[in-house]
Amino acid sequence: MSSHSIHVTAGHGQAFTVRKGQYVTIVDTEGQQAADFVAVSADNILEKLSPVHTRRRLNSLFFSPGDCLWSSEDRAMLEVVADSIQVHDANVPACDRSRFSIDFAVEGHRNCVDNLLEGMKQYGVTYFTLPEPFNLFQNGPVTAEGKMEVTDPTSQAGDQITFLALCDLICGVSSCPQDIIPGNGLQVTPIDIILSSFPPQPGA
Repeated sequence: MSSHSIHVTAGHGQAFTVRKGQYVTIVDTEGQQAADFVAVSADNILEKLSPVHTRRRLNSLFFSPGDCLWSSEDRAMLEVVADSIQVHDANVPACDRSRFSIDFAVEGHRNCVDNLLEGMKQYGVTYFTLPEPFNLFQNGPVTAEGKMEVTDPTSQAGDQITFLALCDLICGVSSCPQDIIPGNGLQVTPIDIILSSFPPQPGA
């Protein structure tokens, strides 16, 4: 059995490969930090992990342990095997330069799209082929009127979610740099990733 840790600096991103049968644990290191998570098939980078297909498959906006996350080719890519928080978002797109420029009049702000592309471009992923994210730990409730909201995460330091890879993948994680409106407790913090050949132990 073996494991490997990857540290994602606050407000930055990392890309990494995962083999079929490996476990991927994403850890909110200090709490209240959203982590944009994307993946593509290692055999065909045009096959993307897809929130849209996942919502259709699950008939739900949310996912829980035992559910799978599905690809744009309608294939199960990841299984959720453990989740200490169970508050995530699969509706909001990754923040990008235009979001900060147009909505907040801030130029050159770090953003999740650039964070993800910085690592994934080495695998051939481009702006046009980058998947839409699953926003782990992001608190995106839907109101009784059907409106989407984004507020600060309820996650605490050490909260984590673990996936089992059902195929070989290229993954990216961004520690969301949003520090202007609620979404990260107005303080951007790191994310840690653990790749292992065995599932996490309860309470570990």
